[in-house]
Amino acid sequence: MNLLANAWNNPKTSAAGLLIAIVTIAETLSQQGVNLGKVGSGTVVTLIGAVATVLLGLLARDPAPDSTEPSSTGLASKAAHATVKIGVWALIALLLQLPVLSGCSGVSVAQDIVNWTPALQSAVATVDSTAALLAPADAPIFAAATVGFDTASNLLVNQAKAYLANPSASVLAQIQTQVVTFQQQVNSAVLQAVKIVDSASQKHALAALQGVATIVSALLALVQSISTKTALAQMAVASTVKLATVRPSLNRELSAQIVAAHYAEPLALARIQVSTTERALTQSGF
Repeated sequence: MNLLANAWNNPKTSAAGLLIAIVTIAETLSQQGVNLGKVGSGTVVTLIGAVATVLLGLLARDPAPDSTEPSSTGLASKAAHATVKIGVWALIALLLQLPVLSGCSGVSVAQDIVNWTPALQSAVATVDSTAALLAPADAPIFAAATVGFDTASNLLVNQAKAYLANPSASVLAQIQTQVVTFQQQVNSAVLQAVKIVDSASQKHALAALQGVATIVSALLALVQSISTKTALAQMAVASTVKLATVRPSLNRELSAQIVAAHYAEPLALARIQVSTTERALTQSGF
């Protein structure tokens, strides 16, 4: 934290520099496996990273005083700048306490799954139309590998809606089973796409699968956040095609763009969220 403190106390440090520093620290914490608890669809590390946006807005309105200012103006500006510092640090302290005060619930996860529905349906529709773009020899292989996407996505969304209508352990168990089943279908399809010899066909196939793979990983992470250790162990056993196996064939930057667009958040923070999600899933055996 000395890096952040030094940057913060330097009167010549720009707001953009502070933004970069905070995002960098959040990413470093994430890479080192620091997980202070889950809130909503991400971790507190991600939330602390989001403070950068607030901080940037505050500093834009009240920049650090310049040493060339008249003494009276400089004193007033210093006082205002100190107030901004206190406010931002108080906000960070509040975020650090969030895991104690609240957490991810089954209802919030089910609602988030439902919220992903338009993006998921659009991604699946893209997959459905991609076979027509592939070489004649590759189209049947791709179609066979992705034939169950529509059914799998509809079933998962309907289960989430059922949980919202009547939260129960039995429906949650169905969601846990279905999200892993869907993930396995997608991962298997990615492996099939990698085997396509025609380079243009392979590029089209992987690009189409990117959206579904990103969203399914996000949904799996959401379900993971409310699952018991026993349930996670059972889910991991059913996950035979691991994320680590298909990860090299997918584009993490495109995944970040999808997440950023869905949650209306900065791309830099979405990158951290995607990286953290992948790490959490891998550590849980997916």
